[in-house]
Amino acid sequence: MNVVFRPLEAAELTEKLFGAFDRRQEVKDCYRRDERGGWCVRADPFTDDWNAEDYAFLVRCLLRTLERGGAVYGAFVSGELKGFCSLEAEPLGSAGQYRDLTSLHVSCELRGRGIGKRLFALAADAARRLGGKKLYISSHSAVETQAFYRGIGCVDAAETVAAHAEREPYDCQLEYCL
Repeated sequence: MNVVFRPLEAAELTEKLFGAFDRRQEVKDCYRRDERGGWCVRADPFTDDWNAEDYAFLVRCLLRTLERGGAVYGAFVSGELKGFCSLEAEPLGSAGQYRDLTSLHVSCELRGRGIGKRLFALAADAARRLGGKKLYISSHSAVETQAFYRGIGCVDAAETVAAHAEREPYDCQLEYCL
């Protein structure tokens, strides 16, 4: 399978670009904080998917990322978008050490084939160029998603970005040293 990775331009960021992208994720177990503040796995079955309104919102967010100096990368197979990531340019954290990885998604039929790792590496390179010392990731708590992030070296964030934790209270707040 030939995958082409490249930066996405504002002009191509439309809902049509996501026509062959399938966000669907069947979640069974998630990480949750226990009574002592540690992590435990709990059953919390649901289907995570996006509708047309979600894609429209995503496009607006990605355009804003580019307008503010951030980076958006896509992974294409046979000319169709099958993965993407976005990185914000604005520093986060008490010392401005973080750059925010706001999205990293691979179409469900191609997960587990290294596309996410390559997109993550592109985002990490962009974060370094923007002066970041660490990536900040407010990550889905699904066991599979956590296995991906922890498998590439992410750990619990030393600092929590309150806005992320408030917006998605079940997310796992992670960081990655660049």
